[in-house]
Amino acid sequence: MASGHRDTILARRDVLRLGLLGGLAAPLLPRLALAANRPDLMPHVAEVVARWVGPGKFPGLVASLGRKGTETRFIARGTEGFADPDPVTPDSLFRIYSMTKPVTGMAAMMLVDDGKLGLDQPLADILPKFARMQVQDSYDGSLTAVHPARAPITIRNLITHTSGLGYSIIQQGPIRKAMIERGVVAGVISRMKFPALERGTPVEGLETFADRLAELPLVYDPGTRWSYSLGLDLTGRVIEVVSGKPFDVFLKERLFDLLGMTSTFFQVPASEAHRLTTNHAAFRGALLPIDPGPTSIFLDKPGYPFGGSGLVSSPRDYDRFLAMIGNYGSFGGKRVMSERAVRMGTSNLLPPGVAGPAMMTAPSGFGAGGRVGLGAERGVYGWAGAAGTLAQVNLRTGIRSQFYAQFMPPTGLPVLAEYATALDADIAALLRKAA
Repeated sequence: MASGHRDTILARRDVLRLGLLGGLAAPLLPRLALAANRPDLMPHVAEVVARWVGPGKFPGLVASLGRKGTETRFIARGTEGFADPDPVTPDSLFRIYSMTKPVTGMAAMMLVDDGKLGLDQPLADILPKFARMQVQDSYDGSLTAVHPARAPITIRNLITHTSGLGYSIIQQGPIRKAMIERGVVAGVISRMKFPALERGTPVEGLETFADRLAELPLVYDPGTRWSYSLGLDLTGRVIEVVSGKPFDVFLKERLFDLLGMTSTFFQVPASEAHRLTTNHAAFRGALLPIDPGPTSIFLDKPGYPFGGSGLVSSPRDYDRFLAMIGNYGSFGGKRVMSERAVRMGTSNLLPPGVAGPAMMTAPSGFGAGGRVGLGAERGVYGWAGAAGTLAQVNLRTGIRSQFYAQFMPPTGLPVLAEYATALDADIAALLRKAA
């Protein structure tokens, strides 16, 4: 696996492997629900959060644990930035990057459920420029040594990273250079101009993004392997063509408004900048501010709404999204998604014979924009973000968990691995008490 790929997904390996969240025995659930309201619900997680907040560490961190029928327990400690005295809270704003992908994936599932999309429908039915794609003969090799794609890209391929599309944060060599030159990039990080932070300047509009992406060769033949990609960003263009509404408007009307997610944005309003945390670069064990909240690049209108990486959200908002998924599509007495759409989106949608993401853990599948647990982890669905955010829900138990930091790369400090171990211990303790 390429080193860039490892850096992008390492933060997901530990938390998204938690079999304990997938293996709770049904008779324990009523007693576990009672235990979930106790103030000592997450003592090990609370200890990790306390130990990692302070001078020379993080300015602030947030973690949460919730279950259907109980009030979510949030742990928040510290401030929104080293130079920002505002306390960090469940309503503080965090760059969630790839945690945008499950949101986009579930939006696509809504259109499949509406009968406007088909999982195995060719992408070219909607975006004709993707009808005759070429594939690199050698991964990340020449842009001219190519062959015709052996199969069409489908909607299933887009939302499961099996389309063969590249990703500018993963690819190397000439194709990465071409993606950056064309502005088909993976999001934004900072106004600062350092090579390590440079992702390129995005083009204006999802239509132009899609047209330019169609001009580039694929890195793999569609449907042959899982490879992290711009598939969910391109799904945003599919959604707006099929729905007849701008992608960001569709999300607001069909998801955010119904869930009361009033703190989730592609562009943070100036009036809310005071809630935006600071993002950092992890360098030689230290955290260097690279995107302060008051002057963040996320206050600017993005070139296009990045369906794979563009959202800013709050822990409370994203917990509502997870709660809706865990409740099979309903939230607060309202039906947001059909149960069928949720079950489909959280099932293993990978093409036959294709293995899920390699994370040095138990074999996993992939659903609509998120990892799907298999075996003992059956029912677990979730993903993570490049700036140290993690979220998952177990549909068998309704238990959902989150962690929010702001640092890049998420491999730079061991806090995420320590959080995963602590969460394991807290869930195990709850099981013992409920038994």
